[in-house]
Amino acid sequence: MAPDTLPFTDNPEANRLLATNPTALLIGMLLDQQFPMERAFLSPYQLQERLGGRLDAATVAALDDATLESVFKGPPALHRFPGSMGRRARELCAVLVAEYGGDAARLWTEAADGADLLRRLEALPGFGKAKARIFVGVVGKRLEAGPRGWEKTAADWPSIADVDGFDKVAVLREQKRAMKAARGNG
Repeated sequence: MAPDTLPFTDNPEANRLLATNPTALLIGMLLDQQFPMERAFLSPYQLQERLGGRLDAATVAALDDATLESVFKGPPALHRFPGSMGRRARELCAVLVAEYGGDAARLWTEAADGADLLRRLEALPGFGKAKARIFVGVVGKRLEAGPRGWEKTAADWPSIADVDGFDKVAVLREQKRAMKAARGNG
């Protein structure tokens, strides 16, 4: 059974949106790059508010440059790089409209298996192999909607897919810092 909330932010409404709107969840995952996790996953809720209470792939894909820039710059900005990430979000939503009829959940509900889901995610703008593997984990662990064999393709390191309470976001942040330090990137 799908959850009614994903506790990735300290905002209950944003957490409900992430659990009930697959497009919002994908945009949050997209924005989780060089930006605090909880702010990345709060951004779809803020975007929805700025778009008049509606957040779907077709609406975002149809945004003209001026509107896109305005809604992503805020304040507050929806990402550290609002211009480029706003365009990337629009590109993501355009693919969702063209390939999946605007229904982001079709990425996983129609995937033949975990490998197919991973391939579908890697084909999205802004989703490299690591981000795609993390999202497979989110679908499997948090949404309980992973296709057969999702466990084989999900990330095998600590990620947002392991966050089952907002208090775990800080724990995950520390784990990521430690992993970067161990690799010499931190």
